[in-house]
Amino acid sequence: MASPDHSLARFGGGGKPVQGAPLGIIMLETRFPRIPGDIGNGTTWPHPVLFTVVPGATPERVVIEGAKGLLPGFIAAARHLVALGAEAITTSCGFLVIFQKEIAAAVEVPVATSALLQVPWVEAMLPPGRRVGVITASRAALTPAHFAAAGMAPDTPVAGIENGRELYRVLVRQDKAELDAAAAEQDILDAGRALVAAHPEVGAIVLECTNMPPYAAALQQALGLPVHDVVSLGTYLYGGLRPRRWR
Repeated sequence: MASPDHSLARFGGGGKPVQGAPLGIIMLETRFPRIPGDIGNGTTWPHPVLFTVVPGATPERVVIEGAKGLLPGFIAAARHLVALGAEAITTSCGFLVIFQKEIAAAVEVPVATSALLQVPWVEAMLPPGRRVGVITASRAALTPAHFAAAGMAPDTPVAGIENGRELYRVLVRQDKAELDAAAAEQDILDAGRALVAAHPEVGAIVLECTNMPPYAAALQQALGLPVHDVVSLGTYLYGGLRPRRWR
């Protein structure tokens, strides 16, 4: 007689409205397309996630205006996700790294506000003399405060997409509600090539913007370098929450 299957036993407890979706994602208030690979597209994730939106947290307010006055809304959103059932929190904008300590202090679960938190981790794995380079939605808006909050060296090589043809005007300025994915990919490739041309010591890339993962594979192929983003960050978080069972 076969032994009983106890694999469902760990789901027997309750206490939260939602179960089985341990990663909570705090979203900005946006209107641009969330294509597969984007943090806000549910099909991006190989596991269930929870979403909530912070009203008034537009890309312009968060990126260009430094998210001034928005911290209470993000703390409330994090607490809401935890109350629903989230066991870890991330956000849909890498610039929110400036709120890393405050949000982490407000909830009793792991918090990783930004893909930029990976920069020190990835750099520690590179050969001596090699650096991590960052591609961001706005180089001008990425301040020393963001660098410090992420634990990044002040001289970390960075390239922005402000002068690109598509992504910046769709993501930050929100000039239109449509996205030309081919043009967006070219913006990322152009930024990546400019970054390594200016900084040949770059040995890996971190994409700050949570809308850039759809183009990570093309960038990795073009540069021949590892590329990390918010999806790799979220997958890392999930791996700690739900380690693989080997027996």
